[in-house]
Amino acid sequence: MEHHLLTEEESHPATEIIYGIDDIPPHWESVTLGFQHYLTMFGSTVAIPLILSGPLGLDAQNLGLLIGTMFFVSGIATLLQTTLGNKLPIVQGGTFSFLAPAIAICGMASLAEAGWEVRMQHIQGAVIAGALFEIAIGYLGLVGKLLRFIGPITIAPTIALIGLSLFKFGAPIAGKDWIIGGLTLGLIVLFSQYLRRVGRVFEMFPIMLAILLAWGTAAACTYLGVFPEGHPSHVSTANLAAAPWFNVPTPFQWGWPTFSAAAIVGMLAGYLASMVESIGDYYACARLSGAPVPDEKTINRGIGMEGIGCLIAGIFGTGNGTTSYSENIGAIGLTRVGSRRVVQTGAILMIVLAVVGKFGALFTTIPQPIVGGMYCAMFGMIASVGLSNLQFINLNSARNLFIIGFAFFMGLSVPEYFAVEANRFAFEPTWLANILNTIGQTGMAIGAFIATFLDNTIPGTSKERGLDAFHARPEESPES
Repeated sequence: MEHHLLTEEESHPATEIIYGIDDIPPHWESVTLGFQHYLTMFGSTVAIPLILSGPLGLDAQNLGLLIGTMFFVSGIATLLQTTLGNKLPIVQGGTFSFLAPAIAICGMASLAEAGWEVRMQHIQGAVIAGALFEIAIGYLGLVGKLLRFIGPITIAPTIALIGLSLFKFGAPIAGKDWIIGGLTLGLIVLFSQYLRRVGRVFEMFPIMLAILLAWGTAAACTYLGVFPEGHPSHVSTANLAAAPWFNVPTPFQWGWPTFSAAAIVGMLAGYLASMVESIGDYYACARLSGAPVPDEKTINRGIGMEGIGCLIAGIFGTGNGTTSYSENIGAIGLTRVGSRRVVQTGAILMIVLAVVGKFGALFTTIPQPIVGGMYCAMFGMIASVGLSNLQFINLNSARNLFIIGFAFFMGLSVPEYFAVEANRFAFEPTWLANILNTIGQTGMAIGAFIATFLDNTIPGTSKERGLDAFHARPEESPES
């Protein structure tokens, strides 16, 4: 089947998908594809506790337990989202939007002499309070009511900036060793594009095959002494040896949460950025899996359930929350498998494997260049999915071109402005300054706000803005 541009009568690129959202693949395929989702989200999920370990002052043993807790909660949240939430095949995991507020909490003057458990308890309190806010936003229907103001001109930069704004996690990480990083990226392109019609294994498992082959190559080079200790692609087994065989996360395992007004207000900015990103993810996931365009109720349920996932994360103490994972949506685009059952199988694997300490520690041996190479393909796919929404608008309209270009540019430029000095705003009230500082560092939030404001205030017809074609698409999922 050939690639083609979407017409107004088509809702999704479903003619290309192998398994649609409601399809149930054979058991062995569901397990293997679910494991591929596990591998795809592993890098980001592990990165969050690794980044937090410094500000928290976490030792190596408890870091392993924290990583297991992250996966345990991610599996629970994914099952809840796919069965009771928006029911899209969308993986839930830790969010980078919470890192800045969490690091800021760790740096609070009152916690300067405190142990890591006390810092974690303050983060837990902020996450739990923010989760209640997100649950209310979702289940009271406040998010869905905003959808009448959101069209393809807003969706395109929001989704695209999710991928583009993460460019620092692509080539800079893969480039630590282009031999292994480039090998990973090259294999993903080879398997997912050039060889996908050669065999079903290349068509359905390009990411997993690429990771395993590159990982095996790095391990062999390490064993032969080609990659000595300290080399970016050196496969270290230190974490594997130190990890316990089994560990079952328990609620409030680090102690009871502490609720601090300053910490809570700062964390709310992370929640706002996470919700903006997730709405874009829902549209991207629906388009790639052949699901209907997310309506008001779907968005509300999704955001509400993400709040419940964050509540669970706060109770178990991940030092973070949960959100929708863009890289796994990219995996759907590359494999063209959008089955809900596959993601649910992956969620069960997350829960089961999270209690096997050695198994989780095994994947911490994946060298960073492999993760970077994978991100180059994943986030690039997300960016292109966002751009595909522009086919519904009039691209000859100077109005549209200005809004899109301005939203894209500012979504990339403003975070760079804030990167020079994270706390650009320092005024009273402090809570407002914290929110502005956090949002200013979030490209997709900047792009979404600019595009939404300008698209709804600059005069333009519904046809010109693409609203007629966008909302007229069939709500039935095409046959897969």
